[in-house]
Amino acid sequence: MLRQDSNDDTEDVSLFDADEEVSTRSKKSKIRHPVASFFHLFFRVSAIVVYLLCELISSSFIACMVSIILLLSCDFWAVKNVTGRLMVGLRWWNQVDDDGKSHWVFEARKASAQGKKVSSEAESRIFWLGLVTCPVIWVIFAFSALFSFKVKWLAVVTMGVVLQGANLYGYIKCKVGRRTNLTSMATSYLGRQFLRQTVVKDDQAES
Repeated sequence: MLRQDSNDDTEDVSLFDADEEVSTRSKKSKIRHPVASFFHLFFRVSAIVVYLLCELISSSFIACMVSIILLLSCDFWAVKNVTGRLMVGLRWWNQVDDDGKSHWVFEARKASAQGKKVSSEAESRIFWLGLVTCPVIWVIFAFSALFSFKVKWLAVVTMGVVLQGANLYGYIKCKVGRRTNLTSMATSYLGRQFLRQTVVKDDQAES
């Protein structure tokens, strides 16, 4: 009887742990800021859709250009000031000190003392997917406009590349660290790989 009670206790604990794992998994996949997630994609996707369908929507180039630039500007402001801070806990901005010098600041919110993550995995995926994919699309549009000699659209696509590329660069700097240079990271990585291969070759030669 005592052995049976002990087994029952063990089963209760395992069931409790399973419930805790399920709840933790659901919290990670839950979107905690649905409005921010929506507008993170809405403005940039809308700008791309308007660019692709502008000739069907309106015959006025000025109206299409103003609409696209307005959407790109709203996207730049929303991503830089709102969605990055809420969805992934990152932010960047420019400030001027007392001497009149301009400084770029890149910050990443630290995790809490309980080890709680700043953002959920679902929000992080949405944020970085939209942040990386859309600038690549605008670069493709830029090459397409250049090679097809659509000179009037070059200003529009250049604006898309600059505004969305600026946010991408800023948040990569926040993610990597403001004191870490991407070039030095790549160099150190290649150096470690070369050193590792050299050690492996030496071990094989000795054996």
